[in-house]
Amino acid sequence: MSDHFKTAFADGVLTLTFARPEKKNALTNAMYRAWADAMEAAASDKAVRAILINAEGDAFTSGNDIMDFAQFAAGAALFGEMQVARVLKALAYAEKPLVAAVQGLAVGVGTTMLLHCDVAIVAEDAKLSTPFVNLALVPEAASSLLLPQHVGTKRAYAMFALGDALTGRQAADLGLATAALPKEAVAEAARQAAHRLALQPAAALAATKRLMRDAEAIAALMDKEGALFTHQLQSAEAREAFAAFLERRPPNFAAFG
Repeated sequence: MSDHFKTAFADGVLTLTFARPEKKNALTNAMYRAWADAMEAAASDKAVRAILINAEGDAFTSGNDIMDFAQFAAGAALFGEMQVARVLKALAYAEKPLVAAVQGLAVGVGTTMLLHCDVAIVAEDAKLSTPFVNLALVPEAASSLLLPQHVGTKRAYAMFALGDALTGRQAADLGLATAALPKEAVAEAARQAAHRLALQPAAALAATKRLMRDAEAIAALMDKEGALFTHQLQSAEAREAFAAFLERRPPNFAAFG
């Protein structure tokens, strides 16, 4: 278990908390491992009737820890070998209700995971973004399909390719979030939603979710995205993007076709 990822259980609700506020909850491989372990264990635990995902501090998550990604790129690791892949598959196949409480930054997987949550309560001034192309990467979490379905193709492309962000209010208006509330009200509203779901008949909830989602198709698309992600992670473009980030300068992609 990572020191930066906490779990708690009460009244049928498993709460998973990103706990690295000093780094805006940037997600390390160890955090992903703890997250995947918790999700996989919850899937077969009848006591767990709903899962609430939240975060400490003023950010939900700033996305993947860039240092971790740079190390994977240098070692040419396959996307499937990274713990994030386990998390994404757990989200794809999850049949228990998933509730998210989002404040501040929700970058990359911090936004794409909401496509797999059944209830997402966001702060009105939250900032949701998926700037994969900025790092010479491609979308993940089946977001290449699911995000356009929620926000439209043109807006999704701007989010992927240009790094354009949505506010929490915009996310709610577009259907990416269930509700946008003042930030001080988000945690309690999400907690209440999770506890309401925990009281509902579990089999009916699972069947409803299966009817609404094709988990196999979603997982298959995740595999396709993951292969392209691995290819890009090993590319000269990605090396330039990571180097520019670490050197605090704009990247120069002009030399790459």
